[in-house]
Amino acid sequence: METSDDDFAREIRDAAGDDEIAPQPERANRFYDRLRGGIRRYVERKGPALGKTADFLLLVPDVFILLWRLANDSRVAGKDKVLLVSALAYFISPFDLIPEALVGPIGYLDDLVFGVYVLNKLVATADAAVIREHWSGSEDVLSMIQRVLAAADSLVGSSMAGKIKKMLG
Repeated sequence: METSDDDFAREIRDAAGDDEIAPQPERANRFYDRLRGGIRRYVERKGPALGKTADFLLLVPDVFILLWRLANDSRVAGKDKVLLVSALAYFISPFDLIPEALVGPIGYLDDLVFGVYVLNKLVATADAAVIREHWSGSEDVLSMIQRVLAAADSLVGSSMAGKIKKMLG
């Protein structure tokens, strides 16, 4: 059964509303699974029309769960956890720079860029081994961060990337 962008947005909003991000791994994992499934179905449906954007969209759930795991790791400093929680809030908030409710899964690109900027800040202060330990993706997490940062302007536009950088100071 094919799902529309509106169906996808509703599914993700429901997932976020049903599973408030709390220090309970099963809730975060359910949100992660729903997000991953919804994005995968969208990418399969849109196919080649998405081009390289599909690769970046498929990173969204992995970045989300990495942020959540790091926010719940006692080895991560408190000031870094504030940044991580802000990125998580940005992911699940219906109010962001590119709202998923209006544009479907493409709206997660700003969430991805925001989350990766947070992770890039974290790399400067946290142990890279801790970050790698929590990463679910197939490529090295530090390489992924650099790849997304290099593509940020093309993913969300240079003015949007500038706004995200400015939000993080």
